[in-house]
Amino acid sequence: MEQVLTIEKVLNNNVVIALHDTYKEVVMIGNGLGFNKKKGDSISFNKADKTFLLKDEKEKEQYVNLLPHIEENLIGFIHELLLFVEEQMGKELNEHIHVALTDHLTFAISRAKKDMHFSNPFLYEIEALYPKEYQVAKGVVKKVEDRMDISFPEGEIGFIALHIHSAVTDKSLRDINRYNLLISKLVALIEESLSLQLKKDDVDYHRLIQHLHRAIDRAHQGQALGEENKLEEVLKKEYPVCYNLAWKLIKVMQNQLNKPVDEAEVLYLTIHLQRLLHKS
Repeated sequence: MEQVLTIEKVLNNNVVIALHDTYKEVVMIGNGLGFNKKKGDSISFNKADKTFLLKDEKEKEQYVNLLPHIEENLIGFIHELLLFVEEQMGKELNEHIHVALTDHLTFAISRAKKDMHFSNPFLYEIEALYPKEYQVAKGVVKKVEDRMDISFPEGEIGFIALHIHSAVTDKSLRDINRYNLLISKLVALIEESLSLQLKKDDVDYHRLIQHLHRAIDRAHQGQALGEENKLEEVLKKEYPVCYNLAWKLIKVMQNQLNKPVDEAEVLYLTIHLQRLLHKS
């Protein structure tokens, strides 16, 4: 049975907000969907290529305010990119990415056209933490560069990867960035304490970053690793510098997250640190 909705607002030729019996306001996207339409007109649910909810009032307001400043063909293209991301990730994306990625790409394209480039200080860490999202973001960047005939800085891959990660995990970008900043702080403490410069393209560096990320996630979710008393005695005796530094890192994590961190994390961090120290 065909569902018929009532148009609440025409945002442009391709995007309308309509009233749904169950979900109330929904955003509908489709080629020519809003052409010659006005508030109060009927519209078939099946005519939309994509329909999504924006439950958050701030996000909805941001999306409504953003669209008049975007070329209409770009909205359709960003919709294509979102379908590509969903297909590549094999997961449904959280609806907030429609606002976040539309906003981000619009201004990134504008910056590229003006030859303005932002660097991304967390590029290596993002690649290490979210390898699948990073590869998909590479594909998005390639598609944008080919279609828009522009060149993005490499850091843009990292920014887009974060948006993708946020959309598949339903974590806010604020939390993701907060954890990345904490990891950077921990890495700086490691370099200073061990008097070494970590090679960011090194496999052991990637392992360390992934472990720190998992440790933060475990602390956030209140998960424990389990006791390893015998191993603790060995590591404490054999690698006192790395063992003591691992405890420092745990204390920093606890302070920043305002949550307890399982003490067993010290043992695994000690092993990672000793591997890096031995290599240097």
